[in-house]
Amino acid sequence: MQIVHIIVFKIPLAARKLSEPQSCFKNINQVIMKYLIPSLVIALSVFFISCTTKTSSVDSNEAKAVKVMHKPNLEGKAKAYFASGCFWCVEAVYESVRGVEESISGYSGGHTENPTYESSNTGKTGHAEAVEIHYDPDVVSFATLVDVYFGSQNVTQVNGQGPDRGPQYRSIIFYQNAEEKKIINDKIAKLNKELAPEKVAAEVMKFEKFWVGEDYHQDFEKLHPNQSYIRAVSIPRLKKFQAKYPDILKDQMAH
Repeated sequence: MQIVHIIVFKIPLAARKLSEPQSCFKNINQVIMKYLIPSLVIALSVFFISCTTKTSSVDSNEAKAVKVMHKPNLEGKAKAYFASGCFWCVEAVYESVRGVEESISGYSGGHTENPTYESSNTGKTGHAEAVEIHYDPDVVSFATLVDVYFGSQNVTQVNGQGPDRGPQYRSIIFYQNAEEKKIINDKIAKLNKELAPEKVAAEVMKFEKFWVGEDYHQDFEKLHPNQSYIRAVSIPRLKKFQAKYPDILKDQMAH
């Protein structure tokens, strides 16, 4: 809506500065060409770049043929599960955190078996795009991962993050035991006091099953840094998070 306000007020303001009535239409046309059309292009570009259409600029056969990056040995590592909009964004955020060994994109929180990217995008499976985090609890605690979760999203946005809207992009924070549930609920209670009268939108859900996503979704931001959605949404979200939490980043991410 900010862009719309700029458009509405800029043209009359420029028009009021016209000194010669006979040149009015000519100059208004110049104002429209200079301000209105570029602004509309920007507004429409942001509106249409969303996770639902994010693979459109990457050939599907090419994307599916991409080799998944080398995975570390995850034996003995703890796991945590989060849903916070596009899994490309969330995967990149967590992989920048010291102590996180791997982040895997997939689906969780729904009622259907073997969800796919296409089926989850219908919004009818109950699943949300989610990530499975493998981490070293001796380096990073579950409580810190929860801080990362809330610190890297719009905590009050319902059914989505940024331009990605729908139940498949809703925020869910999963717990696997009573201790994790208490950590989550304590954090939410604290945030709700700070946000009042608004509230945290994330669902708190007992973890049941994680369905690993398609190979071509894994490490997508690393493999396709110039893809339009990555440049417009994922990277800015990652950079914003990293600027807020420099002390918990891996060394190569902190520079």
